[in-house]
Parts: sequence; C-alpha cells; structure tokens
Amino acid sequence: MSTHRQDPLAQVSDFDIRLLRLFRSVVECGGFSAAESALGIGRSAISQQMSDLEQRLGLRLCQRGRAGFALTEEGREVYHSSLQLLGALESFRTEVNGLHRHLRGELNIGLTDNLVTIAHMRITNALSRLKERGPDVRINIRMTPPSEVEQGVLDGRIHVGVVPQSGALSGLEYQPLYDERSLLYCAVGHPLFYADDAQLDDQRLNSQDAIAPTFRLPGEVQAHYQALHCTASASDREGMAFLILTGRYIGYLPDHYAAFWVQQGRLRALKPASRFYDLSLASVTRKGRRPHLVLESFLEALAATA
Repeated sequence: MSTHRQDPLAQVSDFDIRLLRLFRSVVECGGFSAAESALGIGRSAISQQMSDLEQRLGLRLCQRGRAGFALTEEGREVYHSSLQLLGALESFRTEVNGLHRHLRGELNIGLTDNLVTIAHMRITNALSRLKERGPDVRINIRMTPPSEVEQGVLDGRIHVGVVPQSGALSGLEYQPLYDERSLLYCAVGHPLFYADDAQLDDQRLNSQDAIAPTFRLPGEVQAHYQALHCTASASDREGMAFLILTGRYIGYLPDHYAAFWVQQGRLRALKPASRFYDLSLASVTRKGRRPHLVLESFLEALAATA
C-alpha cells in the first residue's frame, strides 16, 4: 500500500501570517540581531518564532550560529513565496479600503538615490498632495539601485518607482518625469583639479582612474564610461561621489547632486562643454496592476505637478 507525506501546512492561519511577516523582516534586516530594533522584540523571541515557523512548514529556513545568518535553499523559496502572499494581502486590504472615500493603506515607493536635490521636486509635491488627501496613508520609501526598484515593482513589493530610463522591461510601464545632466567631476587634491580645460586633451583625461556604474544605463550613456579608464565601480551615485571625493578618481555625477560640493570648492567639472550626458528619469508601475486607490491618487498628483 503506497503512502504519502501529509502536507505540513494544511491551511494558512493568522498565526502563520504573523510568523511570515517576522521572517520577512529578519531576512531584510540580515539576521536576528539586526531585526531586534525593527521588530521591537528580543533576539530570543525572534529565534523562538522562527523555530515555530520552521516547525509549521516542516522546513529548515536558515542557518544561524557563529558563522552568521544565511538562508537555506528552502528558505529562499519560502521568502519569495511569502513576498507574494503578503503583497497579495496588502493589495486586498488596499482594494477594500479603496471602497471608502477617505484614502487608507500603504504606498511603497522605490527611488534611485539622490533625487531629492532635483529642483523640480515633483515627487515631493505629489507626496504632499497625497498626504493632504489621505492623512492616514502610510508612505514607505526605499532607496535602492534601479534594477532592484524595477524588480520590486514587478513582484509587487513596490507600488511605484523612479529610475533612470534605460529601455523598457516587459511588464512595466514608464512615464517620463525629469531630465538631468551629468558632468565629469574631480575633487580637490586630484592632479586635474587646477588644470586648464583649454589645455586638457582627451588622451590625458581618458587615462585617469575613473569610476564605472554597475546599474543599467542606455547604450549612448555607457559609451561615455567606455572612453574612460575605469578602475573602480559603484552601485549608485552616492558611491560614485564617495570615490570622487577621495581625490583619486574622476567620475560622472548629476549636476544638481554635485552642486553642494562645487559651491564648497571641493568638486569641479572637467570640460563641461563636451564631457556630459543627459538622462531621463521615469516613474515605473506594473502593467495590468489591480485597482489601487492610493497608488492612482499618487500618480494623479504626480501628473498634476508636470
């Protein structure tokens, strides 16, 4: 007579959902200790609840001990499945709340770093309008690299993002927001800081140690980096600024972001009449998304700021 193992999780209870929320926080914080302040409970309580979840699922989710925290293969699968489940629950809650005239629920926004210095302030103004209309709306902002913003919008963790436009990914919709100009900078202490642009030839400029971005950019922008001698890389613009400010590298930064250090006399643009590129930034949402009153209200406010 054949036998089969009964499914350990016959149904998902409220208790399971609470444990999955805790598990998500532990993973996103990178371990039990780091999750204590985020969750407001002690490490022993977190450990006990993680053990309860593993027992409920019949799976080992993570390794913990002196070697540090690490997800098992099953743990990674459960984490991604839990994101889908919790995202679906939030979508349900938002849709039900959308039946009320007064806005309630959450708006999860993913932003490329260092947009706050853009003078237009379209995002800031749209958030202000949203908060005015829905005082109880909870706004959550995540500053992450562009690829992670787009992935977050695709899998439902992020409702709307703002990223440099570099070709459309399938399943996403893009709406242009800003155009920004990036110039090639060096910092005080760099050999080129006091060089005369008129005497600065391209061969000398292209031989300097430079920084390459690891985030996705259009081909015509990548060509600017390919001309340089890139010996370092950064995942975001703030990382590039850190390296440029060492006085050891040259690199591109948005002019609105670099302006503070330029005014302080710590950065200067190199041959700004020719060494620059323009980049469009766009809002990104998921195609075919379910009705989400908070998101639609934000997008309406964003369009009104144009």
